[in-house]
Amino acid sequence: MSQLKVFALSRRTALLASLTLAMAGCATPSGPVNLADSIAANPALSTLNTLVAQAGLTETLKSGGPFTVFAPTNDAFKAVPAATMADLAKHPEKLKTVLTYHVIPGKVMAADVKNSNAKTVNGANVALAKAGEFVTVESAAVVTPNMVATNGVIHTVDTVLMPPKK
Repeated sequence: MSQLKVFALSRRTALLASLTLAMAGCATPSGPVNLADSIAANPALSTLNTLVAQAGLTETLKSGGPFTVFAPTNDAFKAVPAATMADLAKHPEKLKTVLTYHVIPGKVMAADVKNSNAKTVNGANVALAKAGEFVTVESAAVVTPNMVATNGVIHTVDTVLMPPKK
């Protein structure tokens, strides 16, 4: 082979190797993030993300845990009466009570759910149930299970749960 062909071949090989390494670097998946950042990164949970911040729970969901969060989707919040949402916006402690009713201590994957009650972070109990792969918490159905975070797990749900009156 002539020196010119070898040089051209070496140059192509080097270029191809560089491109391959660059693409591999871009394709490297990042690991799980904390609960707060996982909620913030999910467009279907943007309402929840806003409310978590308003209630002052962001730091808890970043560093505390492990927790299992039953995260109402944006559509779930749309089903809540406007008057109820307005009342929660005016009263951060009520909002915090509602949001912490969606959180249980510990990391509970969908496969580990048993038909039982679980104590929430706000102190009230919620009924957990499982039939085959179908999981519910109170009247809410789990839509997307097992979104793993570094400090727990998120299961999106189709209903906003309201804690019992004290």
